[in-house]
Amino acid sequence: MRWSWFMLYHFFIKRIEEREERERAFYENGSLLLERLIVCCNAKPIPIRTFSPQQLLLATNNFSSSEQLVIGFSIWYKGSLEGRIVLIKRLDGLANLAINDLVISAQMSGHSNVLKPIGCCLHTPSPIFVFEFPANGFLADRIYVTRVTELQHQPMGWERRLKIARQIAHALSYLHTAFPRPVIHMSIHMRSILLDEHDVPKLSNFYYSVSIPEGETDVEAHRAFYVNAPEFKASRKVTEKFDVYCFGQLLLHLLTGKDIHNRAQGSCINEIVDPAILAEDGEGGVSLEHQLQAVVDLALTCTVEDPQRRPTMVDVTKQLRQIERFAETGEVLLGNLQNLKLHESFEEHASASSKRNASSDEIQAVNEASERPLEV
Repeated sequence: MRWSWFMLYHFFIKRIEEREERERAFYENGSLLLERLIVCCNAKPIPIRTFSPQQLLLATNNFSSSEQLVIGFSIWYKGSLEGRIVLIKRLDGLANLAINDLVISAQMSGHSNVLKPIGCCLHTPSPIFVFEFPANGFLADRIYVTRVTELQHQPMGWERRLKIARQIAHALSYLHTAFPRPVIHMSIHMRSILLDEHDVPKLSNFYYSVSIPEGETDVEAHRAFYVNAPEFKASRKVTEKFDVYCFGQLLLHLLTGKDIHNRAQGSCINEIVDPAILAEDGEGGVSLEHQLQAVVDLALTCTVEDPQRRPTMVDVTKQLRQIERFAETGEVLLGNLQNLKLHESFEEHASASSKRNASSDEIQAVNEASERPLEV
């Protein structure tokens, strides 16, 4: 009988300690989250729900390995919460990075090309976050030839790749210009972009994002992930042009279907472009070739060593919009030229048409990248 009372005593003591630990975690994580939200969101209300550990355990079948989607730097789970499929992120022992990801995601949640946060659990030593579920997975798995082959996916077409590039450029333009202090993503790569059920891209992974302090033109970054621009290697000081460099690399990956770094310089289009794209070449062959060359040129401009010579992400968005519209203009123009039997002058006329529309496109693209961030 004494032993039973002893066991019961320790059971209650353990429960009390667990409750105190949850309360301490909630206080520490909640304080950190509130502090970051006040600094980054200017005290604007952002709808982030709170969930209990029990709700998330139930949603993931006790964080079952069968529900794991990603294992590595963070662990991602597929879960079912209140009748909705969700993505649940855990970063054990990395509360600061986890909260940074949530805060910037919440700050950007008004943009249609950002993975939207739903809520969080702050009662665990490291907070756990709930996001909308990207049904079609990582962009990398639809682009890299090795992954497409391994997973037996249908290769993504060029029109879709170009649209995704423009949408992500737009999201980065918003990140750089829509807030009182520019925010630098610091981790732009193929696995930072997820796709919903309609292949709409969702920018994510804001773990290392930093904002430029008021009155400063750059900021010291402690870490970058995957791609390091030359200026980061030299001084650890970065500006928005760091993201431009990383985006240029992303463009090259979309073009080639491979994880390459600036090997497109001086190469023939047919030698570097993903064969799946070249297989699409049909009636609009000339238009496609011009688009591909324009994107190669833009990618190389984004990845020049001197950050001052790189365009801004707003400029990049404008250029991608014009490249998209070139195909539409070219196709219509080609039809007119066929009627006139003047095929040989197609390139000249298409170039002239593009130049005539440049000023109006520029105004509209600037508005889309700065004033109306949801129209993508």
